[in-house]
Amino acid sequence: MDHRDWPMFALHLTTADLQLRHLTEGHLAALAAILPDDVEQDPSATSYPDLDAERNRRVIVHQDYWRARGNWRPESWALSFGVFRDGELVGYQGLEGEDFAKLRTVDSSSFLTVEARGHGLGKQMRAAVLALAFGPLGARFAITSAWTENHASLGVSRALGYVSNGVTAHRRGDAAGEMTHMRLTREQWLTSGWADRVVVAGADECKAFFALG
Repeated sequence: MDHRDWPMFALHLTTADLQLRHLTEGHLAALAAILPDDVEQDPSATSYPDLDAERNRRVIVHQDYWRARGNWRPESWALSFGVFRDGELVGYQGLEGEDFAKLRTVDSSSFLTVEARGHGLGKQMRAAVLALAFGPLGARFAITSAWTENHASLGVSRALGYVSNGVTAHRRGDAAGEMTHMRLTREQWLTSGWADRVVVAGADECKAFFALG
């Protein structure tokens, strides 16, 4: 398929067990179908009173994808990768940058199906997008956040070299929770040993969309 007008569709990130490919519209139904019940979606997302909760969650997956593509600007962007193991879609990995040209900072989000958890795949998929960020995109920092009790997500971050960057209170439904923030520098990434475990393909053709020349 010719991706010259949107070369991000040709981005491939490969680890020992996974391949991450930029999602297309053709993947959205499958991605919505594997969305785990414990994944928290944007609380400000539109919901439709005539749809049940499960259908609304599936619709949000589609609208989030279209919004990211339609609102893309070099200074504000979001990449959406499908996580494939042996050709099977088992998760999602996002990477985004806000005011990226100045801040050179990326944030990430992800999920895995329940069946795919506990096998070290979370570290590989995060490492894949970090290799893209700190490599061809020239990021200086990566940040991420998780609820304080989300030990699996925080464990992935620590295993990749992130360090604590504070705890803040956040509204969570009708209550409040504590969000732990983590930060990784380019230097910490380069000394972590993970950079050599990821193959990034197709990034050079995308640089104009990040104002990288």
